[in-house]
Amino acid sequence: MTMVVGCAAYEEGRRIADLDIDRLTEFESKTGRFVWIGLHEPSEDILRKVQQRFGLHDLAVEDALKAHQRPKLEVYGESLFIVMHTAQLVEHKVQFGETHVFAGKGYVISVRHGPSSSYAEVRARCEKAPRMLRQGEDFVIYAIMDFIVDNYLPVVDAVEEEIETLECDIFNDKFERSTVERIYELKRQLLALRRVVAPVAEISNRLMRFDLPVVDKRVYPYFRDVHDHAVMVNDSVDYLRELLNSALDVDLLLASVGQSEVTKKLASWAAILAVPTAVAGIYGMNFEHMPELRWTFGYPVVVGGILAACSFLYWRFKKSGWL
Repeated sequence: MTMVVGCAAYEEGRRIADLDIDRLTEFESKTGRFVWIGLHEPSEDILRKVQQRFGLHDLAVEDALKAHQRPKLEVYGESLFIVMHTAQLVEHKVQFGETHVFAGKGYVISVRHGPSSSYAEVRARCEKAPRMLRQGEDFVIYAIMDFIVDNYLPVVDAVEEEIETLECDIFNDKFERSTVERIYELKRQLLALRRVVAPVAEISNRLMRFDLPVVDKRVYPYFRDVHDHAVMVNDSVDYLRELLNSALDVDLLLASVGQSEVTKKLASWAAILAVPTAVAGIYGMNFEHMPELRWTFGYPVVVGGILAACSFLYWRFKKSGWL
């Protein structure tokens, strides 16, 4: 697996050299020039080389090696360390990864862990806009964050489509245990997605503060755009969670109504069958003196009476909607 997915130097918004990760010390740093390195689940040896070249903080490097960090923004002297979680839909399940970004004067280093899209697209997009890339390291930070947030949207859209399918199944009287299980699974995934998205708004908002290094006020509008997108995704997640709660309530309500209908039918037939059962029970007690016991037409009259009573009850229950 390739751990170094990109390592290049930029000056005045244009790529000026592709660098070897083992020969970073030979590259001369100067104003208006920076190095952009992309790493994917790097080994400790590679990350220590980068640390030695750019003076990364030990705690930040340790976090990037271990991963499984909460989304956050930390300041170490004149550098920033940002952790964000990525989200992808794989076989109808949301899977999460992590991206760690080191940024300081002269460098931007992204470290990916777990499921996430390659940032080659981000690099290509930035290189096609040299006027924007000329702004430097803070614009690269924005581009990475914007790419991560934009990739939340297909996940939200896919979950919304699945909820619509579940709603159709529910209202088509397709009540199944698997429906309830899927609703619960989607609620769990949305809760996890909210925990990933919510901190992004806080991070992007903090990047617009004057006390942070690296970030220039000219890039504030771009981070405000990331903030707006993160809030929009977060609101969509909350809306979908409410939809799932409503779908579960409706599902359980329809199931209860269905059970009530079955109960009414069973009660109706039980009442109808109670008539012949009662009559047969009386005449089955073998008493010697019973009404019309020796009458020639006694049996047909009793049977006819049973049929008449049952027919009347059936008509009444049918009219009332129980049958």
